Amino acid sequence: MKKILVIDDEKPTLTMFRLFLGVYGFDVLTAENGLEGIEIFEKERPPIVITDIKMPGIDGFEVLRRIKEMSPETDVIVVTGHGDMDLAIQALNLNATDFINKPIQKAALDAALSRAEERLKSARACESDISVRTVDDVGIIDILGNLNSRSEPMLLEAYETLTREGRDRIILHFDRSFSVNGAGIAILIQLLTESKKRNQSVAVCGLPENLRKVFSMVGITRFARIFDSEGDAMESIRQAGSGN
Repeated sequence: MKKILVIDDEKPTLTMFRLFLGVYGFDVLTAENGLEGIEIFEKERPPIVITDIKMPGIDGFEVLRRIKEMSPETDVIVVTGHGDMDLAIQALNLNATDFINKPIQKAALDAALSRAEERLKSARACESDISVRTVDDVGIIDILGNLNSRSEPMLLEAYETLTREGRDRIILHFDRSFSVNGAGIAILIQLLTESKKRNQSVAVCGLPENLRKVFSMVGITRFARIFDSEGDAMESIRQAGSGN
């Protein structure tokens, strides 16, 4: 049975997680504070951790730091208050792999767990994080898993490959398992800035709703429009390229 650790100082929230996650087939470990959560993690090493950010004593940021120091590959999902996007971005900068907002909605939890399992599956399969393909005259960069500083050489090479081929229309297609930290966001802004200088039209697709909000907040939408599907992105970018 898959283990998952939930850390939250509110007992009703822990009860809710036990019920939800038990139905999903998880062996649910719980902790009522950050210190207890770290101790359980050291002993059990679950592949997925869900932690609240605002807790007395050791808060979720410190929990995140310590878990990532012990096990960088662990998928840590942080829980923030409704509308606390600044806290969510701070957590991503500390290598959280995802975030969900309180009050917890079943659909949001379902999506976060699905993304976590996809990331872990991809990591076990050692799948390539970034690849390039073309559809007609449009260059598409597929981004799988976690975009961070280690991804920079691969993403730069993907962009340069399309630039050498003379592609002036590019789609960044993010896999459903995609996650990003502060370094990854900085890399994207750098590349999109270069694309603007080169008069390349760029569109983005495949982002989960929470990361769409992050991308908008950090200014990525100034350089590239965001679409739900690759088909929508393809149609828009072709129209932009044709001057319509």
